[in-house]
Amino acid sequence: MQTIVLLAMMATLCNVAHGGGRVTMTLLALQLGADAFGVGMLIALYALGPLVFAIYAGKIIDRVGARLPMMLGSGGIAMLLLLPATMQNLWVMYGTAFLLGLSFMLFFVATQGITGAIGKPEDRTRNYSLLAVGFSVSGFIGPLIAGFAIDHLGYTRALLIIGCFALLPVAFLWFRPDLLPRKPPAATPPAGQSAFDLWRMPGLRSVFITGGFISAGWDLYTFYLPVYARSIDLSASVIGMIIATFAVATCVIRLFLATLIKRGQEARILNIALVVAGIAYFLFPFCTNAWLLAGISFLLGLAMGTGQPLSMILIYNLTPRDRTSESAGVRVTVNHLVHVTVPLLFGAIGSAFGFYPVFVLNALMLVGGGTLHGRSAAKPTGDEAVKRDAQ
Repeated sequence: MQTIVLLAMMATLCNVAHGGGRVTMTLLALQLGADAFGVGMLIALYALGPLVFAIYAGKIIDRVGARLPMMLGSGGIAMLLLLPATMQNLWVMYGTAFLLGLSFMLFFVATQGITGAIGKPEDRTRNYSLLAVGFSVSGFIGPLIAGFAIDHLGYTRALLIIGCFALLPVAFLWFRPDLLPRKPPAATPPAGQSAFDLWRMPGLRSVFITGGFISAGWDLYTFYLPVYARSIDLSASVIGMIIATFAVATCVIRLFLATLIKRGQEARILNIALVVAGIAYFLFPFCTNAWLLAGISFLLGLAMGTGQPLSMILIYNLTPRDRTSESAGVRVTVNHLVHVTVPLLFGAIGSAFGFYPVFVLNALMLVGGGTLHGRSAAKPTGDEAVKRDAQ
């Protein structure tokens, strides 16, 4: 129990830096004159590195273990946030976004792969729920710190403060080298074996696709809500508080996730969550009041907060034990394929036609994803995973 709590704490600190940095860089890009398409480009560059390298990184992590990649990823975030802090230029920010995406990918893939190996198979739902709660807490703290730091200290100091959070996991892993379980070395893959073998498994493929819809909706909220809120003259502090309500909701729902899983099938829960998220997105462009935006953000957070931990649990359950990080890499690749294409498309639409089509199209995408998932998703249970591990 102590190990998973400490791992969740490190994930929280790293994601405070990553999430707070993304909000700060988005608002800084707007300050420097970027339009909606420019913000879409920033989003896409965050996603491009993980799209290209996540599967390869997962294979390496399966062999070397999680500790070193986690240190490199978290330390990389801390160092990279110095660049836009000291050189406030859009081209510098675009390059930084690409490298920040790579750094967080290293940390996240390693963390997801090792979480299921901590404790017993029956502890897996608890482990991923705690990890997801950590990400939710950081999603609350990061934007909140970013918003107030920008308003009161400026962009440079805000980025420096946020970057300090990512140094703490590096220090902790350095002084506690025995914290994480040592995974047995993965066997040499047979000739012809590739990540496409994982994609061909129907259950995994369904989870990968559904996770892509969820992650696209999550990232579009993180980036486009600040753009929309700025357009209706809300301050950085208010924007940070609105985004924080989303994070609070994801934390609340994840505290009860284990109970939800016991009462209903994962596929049904994900289907409902995607439809509710679509409804929330449809409501956004009709609201100009900060309190209403916060309420809709809370509703969206409840819906989206179920997606990440459920997809991580399902992927670990369905993946061969010596390929868990590689499978996490496939998930990241699929998610970021959506991240690269959708933000650019929606950024162009937002620049040409305004915010209304962006939110409505995203709503349709999520509802459509929920419908497809309801028809085809695999429905493994925690008991089945325990039986499989016992064999």
